[in-house]
Amino acid sequence: MAEPVDRAVEALLGHAGGLSARRWRGLVWLTGGADACRHAALALWQAGGWQAPLWVSPNVPSGLAEGDCLTPGRARTRLGGEQDLLVVDAVSRGAGFDPDAFGALAGTLRAGGLLVLMTPPDWGARPDADYARLAEYPWRPEQLTCRYLARLARHLAAAPEVIHWPVDRPPRLPTLSAPSCPAPVRPDDPDCLTADQAEAVARLMHLRRRRPLVLTADRGRGKSAALGIACARLLAAGEREILVTAPRPAAVATLFERLAALCPAGQRRGQAFVLGDRRVRFVAPDELVRLARAGEAGGAGARLLVDEAAAIPAALLGEWLDAFPRIAFATTLHGYEGSGRGFAVRFRERLACRTPDWQGWHLREPIRWAPDDPLEPLVDRLLLLDAEPAPVGSSAAPAWRRVPPAELAGDEARLRTLFGLLVQAHYRTTPADLRRLLDGPGVELGVLEVDGQPAGVLVAGAEGGFPDELAERVARGERRPRGHLMAQSLAAHAGSRGALTGRLRRVVRIAVAAEHRREGLGRRLIEAEAEEARRGGIDLLGASFGAEPGLIAFWRSLGFRAVRLGLTRETATGEHALMVARPLSERGEGLMEELATRFQRGLPGLLAFELCDLEPEIAAALLAEGEGPAPDAADRRDLEDVAYGLREPALVRPALQALVRHALARGVAGDDESLCLLVAWGFQGASTERLAARLGVSGRREVTTRLRQAAAAMIDAVAVAHGEGRRG
Repeated sequence: MAEPVDRAVEALLGHAGGLSARRWRGLVWLTGGADACRHAALALWQAGGWQAPLWVSPNVPSGLAEGDCLTPGRARTRLGGEQDLLVVDAVSRGAGFDPDAFGALAGTLRAGGLLVLMTPPDWGARPDADYARLAEYPWRPEQLTCRYLARLARHLAAAPEVIHWPVDRPPRLPTLSAPSCPAPVRPDDPDCLTADQAEAVARLMHLRRRRPLVLTADRGRGKSAALGIACARLLAAGEREILVTAPRPAAVATLFERLAALCPAGQRRGQAFVLGDRRVRFVAPDELVRLARAGEAGGAGARLLVDEAAAIPAALLGEWLDAFPRIAFATTLHGYEGSGRGFAVRFRERLACRTPDWQGWHLREPIRWAPDDPLEPLVDRLLLLDAEPAPVGSSAAPAWRRVPPAELAGDEARLRTLFGLLVQAHYRTTPADLRRLLDGPGVELGVLEVDGQPAGVLVAGAEGGFPDELAERVARGERRPRGHLMAQSLAAHAGSRGALTGRLRRVVRIAVAAEHRREGLGRRLIEAEAEEARRGGIDLLGASFGAEPGLIAFWRSLGFRAVRLGLTRETATGEHALMVARPLSERGEGLMEELATRFQRGLPGLLAFELCDLEPEIAAALLAEGEGPAPDAADRRDLEDVAYGLREPALVRPALQALVRHALARGVAGDDESLCLLVAWGFQGASTERLAARLGVSGRREVTTRLRQAAAAMIDAVAVAHGEGRRG
């Protein structure tokens, strides 16, 4: 077999030379048995004189150094690097196709490079090893459908640009057409590789107050490198500190690499680059939120660069917009890191309202390959990175229907528009979400269609249904079956066995077309899902999302109540994860009452300690779901002593807490600022300094005066609600 492999390798190397001359890249689909595929790929590896090859597999093949190999789970650690040969093992025992790893690493391949995908010859006939991540209890991987893999195989077989290499036959090489793009012209800026990148750097250098800059690009356009170049020049110009943030440190690896190359006198120290008394410092989103709210970051002259902004909630971006007068947001439009299209649709609305003079710049020209490179559109099609929602008219009323994943898998156009709708509405959609949509066990899709096009979609998953013995072991922390996020979380944090033995359905994603938002479609999707779940014998309908007052109000208006709040902010989002639920059966009613009661009983204690830094607006929204009996006569006397006299507020804190909970329960909490002040002081133990900063006053006396005024305003609001009139 050696001679046919040698001839095949020779042909592939010649083809790679043609690709290099055009600044293109190619995909080699190598099919066959595991041993034969590895042997052939190793022959190509050893014969090519590759400068930066990378082998992606759970196991290191014989003959390769560990440094040349990478497990799929560590794909993001190579995002700042470049490869000229990339071998993806989806054929060996224990190996499978990881969509996120494939999407991340495909963008690191440079012009003239080959991406070798090794698969079985009947790829798509059965689930591969990576499907173990989809196999939620009680499913086994081999029991799952593999519509996703079958779709990939169909696309590869039909793509004329793919190099087909059955391991026992010569590779079928595509004809290389003449390049359609002229050779790139280097810009006048010596540090930049394209005119687009040079313009981005110039704009970053001249950020103006209250005129945010939004940089957008597809992958491989030098967006992060532009941030690094700008940082280097700002430090050289005397800028003392530049803060950068991103969903994870790996997202700014290229920024720091470019910075180090341009500032050889500086050095990397942990998550900062230091040049004399100046520095560029990475701060994770959750920590940046804390610093900004405490007044320890931001303010006059402060500068913040946000990379991969699409993967960060718009609420946090909005906070930073207020805290940092000079700020730039950079994001990938089509990529594995999140949806820049969702960012463009949702966050730009906020920019237009709050900073109408914001600036935008889009980097179009790729750096690592030519604009007409065939690999980029191929990967986009395979992973649906470029999926867009279809335009939706308004000539007909939306009609709801259940769409089976099997139907979706057989209709590429519908799959593309529906997935595009999900991508546009969410910031953290990844390639693996498409596989879960098609093959995840228990996945249900409800779609609202207008003239045959999806105007709204809801994705839900099945949870719970554990036998009693397993539920007991899970609740005690002795077992952790795969999946069932909400059921297992409620068992672990609320001690609820019923959440495991009952049947739950969790809303995983909900999306509405931009032109149909604020028309009640989200409400219709949830009500339709609730009705279907009720008929299917489901006990609870639940959801999990980043705690935000507007979202809490939306779900509460649909009959959902809070059952769990994460004690720490999620690193990637900077928000506390909130779980809400709504009963659908008699058993669900009892379970819901148990969960909500336990949550409300523990909430004041959590607010005083673990959740003392939670936004008061969120704390108030959660407290409003609890019972709030009217203050008794003794409490009312204490409240009046504080509000209308000079009694120390701390001495009557229980009475003030009772007043707040009663007012919230009745929906008569007065003005928002008074409410937040009383919640922060009365439930969260906010310091005088923190309250003074929030109120814009100085000193304990001014804070106490505001507390008395807030208490008086709330007493009056409650009195009016009771028909007693204001206190005269």
